[in-house]
Amino acid sequence: MAGPAHDPLGLDQQLCFALYSASRALIRAYTPLLEPLGLTYPQYLVMLALFEDDRCTVRELGDRLGLDSGTLTPLLKRLEAAGQVRRQRDPSDERLVRVALTAKGRGLRAVLAEVPRAMACRVGADPDAPRDREALASLRDTLHGLTRSLAETE
Repeated sequence: MAGPAHDPLGLDQQLCFALYSASRALIRAYTPLLEPLGLTYPQYLVMLALFEDDRCTVRELGDRLGLDSGTLTPLLKRLEAAGQVRRQRDPSDERLVRVALTAKGRGLRAVLAEVPRAMACRVGADPDAPRDREALASLRDTLHGLTRSLAETE
């Protein structure tokens, strides 16, 4: 009889569980960095996407983040209430709602620029060491590749 380390149904043998556990731990690690800024982790992701493409539609933002409108709309409402973003109907097509950063939201970019460095440290990497930066980039690229592969099989 095979031991637990060789059980194909062993929880610790599952890629899905390893990714799930790592994702939850990583998101928890962001909390002390984002909470003082009044942001949750999903709001942080929204801000990052808007730093790349300010004035996108809600649908474009949802597609970029993999979030449906039922999840995204409350996030945007809270960011709007905090003065970080502005939602506005597109004058050329009233069906579209555009999301734009406010001056206050754009001002968060400089503060949030420190978060990736702090997270590198939290995962035990030295953000100034080329080997550690390369290892983190390789892990990120592997995860993006996994996401693309899984999306192609849907």
